[in-house]
Amino acid sequence: MASIPATLRIAHPTVKATEGSAAPVSQREVFVANQSDTIYGLVRTADGPASERTELDAAIDEWRARIGDVPEASTDSGLEVAPLYTPLDAPEETYAERLGVPGEYPYTRGIYPAMYRERLWTMRLYSGWGGPEDTNERFRYLLSQGQTGLSVALDLPTQMGMNSDHELAEGEVGKVGVAIDSLADMEAIFDGIPLDRVSTSFTINATAPILLAMYQVVGERQGVDPAALRGTVQNDILKEFLARKTYIYPPGPSLRLVADVIEYSSLNLPKFNPISVCGYHMRQAGCDAVQEIAITLANASAYVRSVVDRGLPVDSFAPRFSFNISTMRDFFEEVAKHRAARRLWARIMRDRFEAQDPRSWTLRLFSGGDGTTLTSVEPLNNVVRTTLQTLAIVLSGAQAVHTMSWDEALALPSEEAALVALRTQQIVAYESGVTRTADPLGGSYFLESLTDELEERSVTLLDQIEADGVIEKIEDGSLERAIADAAYHQHRAIASGDRVVVGENQFQNENADEQDIELLSVPSAVQDRQVERLEQLRAERDSEAVATALAHVQRAAEGTENTVPAILEAVRALATVGEISAALGDVFGYHRPSTVT
Repeated sequence: MASIPATLRIAHPTVKATEGSAAPVSQREVFVANQSDTIYGLVRTADGPASERTELDAAIDEWRARIGDVPEASTDSGLEVAPLYTPLDAPEETYAERLGVPGEYPYTRGIYPAMYRERLWTMRLYSGWGGPEDTNERFRYLLSQGQTGLSVALDLPTQMGMNSDHELAEGEVGKVGVAIDSLADMEAIFDGIPLDRVSTSFTINATAPILLAMYQVVGERQGVDPAALRGTVQNDILKEFLARKTYIYPPGPSLRLVADVIEYSSLNLPKFNPISVCGYHMRQAGCDAVQEIAITLANASAYVRSVVDRGLPVDSFAPRFSFNISTMRDFFEEVAKHRAARRLWARIMRDRFEAQDPRSWTLRLFSGGDGTTLTSVEPLNNVVRTTLQTLAIVLSGAQAVHTMSWDEALALPSEEAALVALRTQQIVAYESGVTRTADPLGGSYFLESLTDELEERSVTLLDQIEADGVIEKIEDGSLERAIADAAYHQHRAIASGDRVVVGENQFQNENADEQDIELLSVPSAVQDRQVERLEQLRAERDSEAVATALAHVQRAAEGTENTVPAILEAVRALATVGEISAALGDVFGYHRPSTVT
């Protein structure tokens, strides 16, 4: 069995003998973790009639004697995998508590009754590159090919609150996503795309309030009621401190801005998801499946608490929470991970936060194949990898799916590769038959056992994190160290060959370097166009109105009022992303990270 990192090691809960029993409860029998000091209440009951268990035990013992010793195996996260699973590993007596039916608590089998028979998932591709015109062209193309939702990638300057003419933006404008400096850029991106007919997701965090305000104003200029806007801003700043690092302000003020967006959206944008709590990027940074569930739900709980503490009823905003959880190489572990996270979140919302609306209990899932699983050698093999990941996401019951393009280990997706990624989802949806019934893998002895174990381990780690507080563990660097430790173990397993990556550490092709692939490159002219547009904007706008609006942003930040209305005012005055971010920074200050050793 692969070792689990020592930092924040997850131990199996201790299983004691039941009262009156002659022997300890075995791994196959009852585990009850319904202690008074926890809200999670993991409950299993006995396996079934003794005679049936005895017959099955005998059959299993005979089978084990016949096969003899077999090599040990474990999931990518280090969970031991037995060579055989039987009804003893997923007893029917606990079916209602652990599984139930789709569309009902605890939502293990999906959050909608008929799942994909009723409505397919939203098909998104993470798109955006260069300038607004480049991204608009790509969006129009993908929509014409059957894509059902847009997912906007932003360049690093936009994510970090810098304009394209900032000295630190040199060489980064439009490189990993589209550059957005002002309302004019947002309008150009969605030129000819009616915002009342599409759902748009923005992978944006530190500047989420600004980008959301720009999107709302573009909608208004199209004549779209803000109440009709559909989409998501990621707005999950806590994981930025742990993984991607595109933070601007310290954790406290950053958390306030997240709560401002959630509060504002609950009152003004009822169809828009104000947050997508994201385990995806922490998994890219190296955490394992257990850590991804536990840290993601710890962060989500912190966001819920921050808004509830403002006096908002939990059911007024929780139904619009969404989640972005990764899907990696290990097919069954990833399916089980999504199901375990969904069940645990339902219990947290119902029992801890006492939400009454069942919609508040549901973990609405957006997932994508993870780019860190793709290889730059033999990149066409990535088509197979992304197909398996897409299938795992769908079998886990996601509401929106993003498929990586096969060339993303080399560059931004080309138009041809993006089309293959979209076609992958469409083939799974319309040709594979997996959409015909809800939760097709439900009841698999292996899958249900794996789901249970992931949940149990995640509860243990979640309790550890929340005992000290997630903010405190971010600030002292312990969560970051835990992720770094897990990443080290994963990379060591690949380097040693214990974890096979086809074409990279085994089955290498001697001619792999001789590949002639046309890659998408971002011309340097993109930055020149953005700088020219900025100069023109500053020359033509009302500078006095901009100054007045930015002063309002600062006053809002200094006080306790919601900052989003002031940011909207600044956006309408044509203040830039960099200017609004700086106005907030003058009040909040800027985060300086702790050193991870």
